[in-house]
Amino acid sequence: MSDFFNSGWSAYVAGITIAGLVFCLVILAVASKRKVMADDNSTGHVWDEDLKEMNNPLPRWWMGLFLITVAFAVIYLAMYPGLGSNEGGLKWSSTGAWQAEQDKARAAMVPVYASYMAQTPEDLAKDPKAMAIGERLFVNNCAQCHGADGRGSKSFPNLADSDWLGGTGHEYIAKTIAEGRQGMMPPMAAAVGTPDDVRNVANYVLSLSNSPHNSVAAQLGKSKFGACAACHGADGKGNTALGAPNLTDKVWLHGWGEEAVIAMINQGKVNVMPPQASRITPEQLKVLTAYVLNLSQITKVAAQ
Repeated sequence: MSDFFNSGWSAYVAGITIAGLVFCLVILAVASKRKVMADDNSTGHVWDEDLKEMNNPLPRWWMGLFLITVAFAVIYLAMYPGLGSNEGGLKWSSTGAWQAEQDKARAAMVPVYASYMAQTPEDLAKDPKAMAIGERLFVNNCAQCHGADGRGSKSFPNLADSDWLGGTGHEYIAKTIAEGRQGMMPPMAAAVGTPDDVRNVANYVLSLSNSPHNSVAAQLGKSKFGACAACHGADGKGNTALGAPNLTDKVWLHGWGEEAVIAMINQGKVNVMPPQASRITPEQLKVLTAYVLNLSQITKVAAQ
């Protein structure tokens, strides 16, 4: 309940909760009182000639159980959060419980990670046990975007190849995991020229990787490619320092084909990988880095 934007909502929720419990007690008190309605102890209502609605009191066990339920609710609300923003006597929270479980799990793994911290990521990538831990870390933290096998999908990089936009090696991988990464290509249609010029440049880009293209349009687009060369280089092989992709290979992160390239030129692209440093410990980061390093086939993993 800590996300209330003012104290009024907290009081409103607490008031409804307390009023609900009081109302239950009032209803119970009213229903428990026996009123004389007819001489034969009935309410006077008769159906099908001989079916009478009797005026019997509520069973004592039922009333007792109801009172115990209300008492339990009162004790629970006093000890745990439930009355608006009140934390309760035990100061329990789902966040705190989750953090306690995380701390317990991390403490249990300290002896395991201790031996790994003395090794290089390249050595860890050859250790089957370390890679088993790395796989679980990857599935829990990275697979949602990159896939369980690390091969990614459209707009999510394939980590199992050797195509790296911003650098290579374990230091780059660790930095990217911890700090995240943002890639951006600005819309270039205005710099390239007319829509026909954009289409011609798209075909020239496709020709750089020997992908299917219109050769006539590609020749016309070659001179207009200068608007792209500042980042991708005159030869189209990209620039690692800028994170500009190599256009001469056949790795297409955001879609392949003439229309996909045209859309990229016209609209540009912003791709963001969120930082993971707050989600994992330095020890976990090292093992996860080694796992990603192994995925990229930069090193050879030990037989498993």
